[in-house]
Amino acid sequence: MPRKLIDISMPLENDVISDPPPFGPKITYMDHETTFPQMAPFFPGLKKEDLPDGAAWAVEKVELITHNGTHLDAPYHFHPTMNKGQRAIGIDEVDLDWCFQPAVKLDFRHFSDGYVATARDVEAELTRIGHELRPLEIVVVNTRAGSRYGQDDYVSAGCGMGCEATLYLLERGIRVTGTDAWSWDAPFVYTAQKYAQTKDASLIWEGHKAGREIGYCHLEKLHNLEALPADGFMIACFPVKIRGASAGWTRAVAIFD
Repeated sequence: MPRKLIDISMPLENDVISDPPPFGPKITYMDHETTFPQMAPFFPGLKKEDLPDGAAWAVEKVELITHNGTHLDAPYHFHPTMNKGQRAIGIDEVDLDWCFQPAVKLDFRHFSDGYVATARDVEAELTRIGHELRPLEIVVVNTRAGSRYGQDDYVSAGCGMGCEATLYLLERGIRVTGTDAWSWDAPFVYTAQKYAQTKDASLIWEGHKAGREIGYCHLEKLHNLEALPADGFMIACFPVKIRGASAGWTRAVAIFD
């Protein structure tokens, strides 16, 4: 049987809201007609009409933060330490073995925007799909946010994974998790409401902060998770190697034999 690949990454693009306004990508496109001045200095005496069809090259200038598009967060993003006091590793130090493993999908599309998933929710979904977690499996969460990509409410859509739910996975040997939402945690607008009422700062970024206890990575802004079954596939999500960075972009792919 031929191998089947499913792209579970979102594209980087200018005109789709995939981040809060100050943090979005900016891409400048330079086509074959406009780039002759870039090419000419390499070849003294070259004239534009000397080139086939007068066409130079196409190139793009991209302004990004490391968390634009589909990316893998390193433990350093979450906190200065991991594993109860060890120095948190950057994206260039992540074990590549973590990034190519059998995977399982939790379908949490029925949870409302802002809901914080618990360990009981994870356990119930694993029971429903008949899957027992194995160390190093990659666990991805399909939320309602996946259906809102390209819409103005994408950043505030989907449920989040709480500290309890995250530790449930980490304690069973999971080291890479993922979500099709903007953040592994619940959208900030909902957490801000809870914080305003309680002044309990432990609610802020609680899923990320689980990395203080057990170091792990997670994928954010995955795409097309509804096309995946519950299990029976691999995920490859090797990050771009950026020295000492908190995240790296990845072309995450689901692989079926």
